[in-house]
Amino acid sequence: MGARAWALLLVLCGTIFLEGIDVAMMAVAIPSIRADLALSTGTAAWVMSAYVLGYAGFTLLGGRAADLLGRRRMFLTWLTVFLLFSGLGGFATDGWMLVVARFVTGVAAAFMTPAALSLITTSYEEGPQRNKALLVFAGTAAGGFSLGLVIGGLLTAIGWRWVFFAPVLLAGALLVAAVRLVPAAGPVERDGRGRDGGGFDLLGAVTAAGAMLLAAYTVVRLEHGLHDWPLTAVAGLAALALGAAFVAVERRAAAPLVRLGILRKGSVVRADLGALLFVGAFFGFQFVVTLYLQELRGWSSLQTAIALVVMGCDAVLAPTLTPKLVARFGNARVILGGFVLAVVAYGLFLPVGMDWSYAAMFPTLIIAGTAFALAYGPLTIAATDGVAEEEQGLASGLLNTATQFGSAIGISAVTAVYGLASTTGSGPEATLSAFRTALTVPVVMVVAGTILSAFSVRAARRAVRSASQVSSVSASQTSANPAQRSGGMASRK
Repeated sequence: MGARAWALLLVLCGTIFLEGIDVAMMAVAIPSIRADLALSTGTAAWVMSAYVLGYAGFTLLGGRAADLLGRRRMFLTWLTVFLLFSGLGGFATDGWMLVVARFVTGVAAAFMTPAALSLITTSYEEGPQRNKALLVFAGTAAGGFSLGLVIGGLLTAIGWRWVFFAPVLLAGALLVAAVRLVPAAGPVERDGRGRDGGGFDLLGAVTAAGAMLLAAYTVVRLEHGLHDWPLTAVAGLAALALGAAFVAVERRAAAPLVRLGILRKGSVVRADLGALLFVGAFFGFQFVVTLYLQELRGWSSLQTAIALVVMGCDAVLAPTLTPKLVARFGNARVILGGFVLAVVAYGLFLPVGMDWSYAAMFPTLIIAGTAFALAYGPLTIAATDGVAEEEQGLASGLLNTATQFGSAIGISAVTAVYGLASTTGSGPEATLSAFRTALTVPVVMVVAGTILSAFSVRAARRAVRSASQVSSVSASQTSANPAQRSGGMASRK
């Protein structure tokens, strides 16, 4: 890649880095924000959940909007919105202001991130160049979250409002660079029109956003366990009803928001489900470990962040080691290797003790980071590989939807299991037992992902075998053609 291509990649990766550090810094800063603004427990929880609702609820729509309304336009517009509402959060004086700011920031990320990913898949040639760009993108995402924990701890020590202002400065620099570097709309993008020239599928957009919002709300409420379960059940049923309405609308739409046929592409569906399971397990594990270190061991937020930063080794391994492995073994096998390493990493932490040293935790943390480097980038490649250029935004939106729901499900599941396990006793030993029980959730998720990845390896082998057979038949036909042609000429004579 030339210098301009690298510069564009750095800008696009900068947005996923921005999104990663934003989430991580907020996780570290929320106790200080709660104490300073005297927020209730419920309001503090909604400050965290509002971002997830906005992101997960609109990612699918954001990905398709990039295809139909222009990737450059969506990228620049929503990067600006992200900048403005992150700044609003820094000036907040009440809880509702923070909740609104976080929700809109999440919506902005839902449009901005798929646009950035689809810009990569349409700006770099399919093959090694695009794979390299996607692996750098994936490594930057994980590195942003890991570094965000440390940066968040440092900024919170200065003042929690800097957790909001720092992303504003980074977003401003990215916006200035993006105006110069992001390419203009490509020929496959329509100005507000569908693939066949029809109008924008407004009803599909409304039903999709409603279904995703309610589904995200249902997942977020799972962490409350059996408390107020009727509301959770109603939200889940409403999400299913709107989802069914969305499918019905898309089947009849002249220019559907989502071509449902893309969901029949097995490699895309397996990659999205794999990303959901892997990311969910990763964030669920990290959440449990953070609680273990801070609540049971009494570590400070900064000590915890520094301890976990080793998991950011994937930021180095993803763009260096993973491309070589993918080139040699293929996406499917590398993804399977990542899941197997994740099973090992989380399994090693199951017998965690009351006084484990950092040296005892280190193998799990370094292996977990390596597993992320092996799995996440190739999953991104698999989720967009072979998809038509005019649907790259849709494929990116599906992937980001899967990862957001995965993180929400992982955190909610471990929280619910921990809450249920905590009711069986009291005291440090009972708390430690609850942590161990909660740690089984990420283990189960990556085991399921390993099984799914094994099917992907099998499908990849079949595809290679089929391609080889087709090549053999074509070669034999080509070699036979001269004889057939001469025989035909002789008969005509």
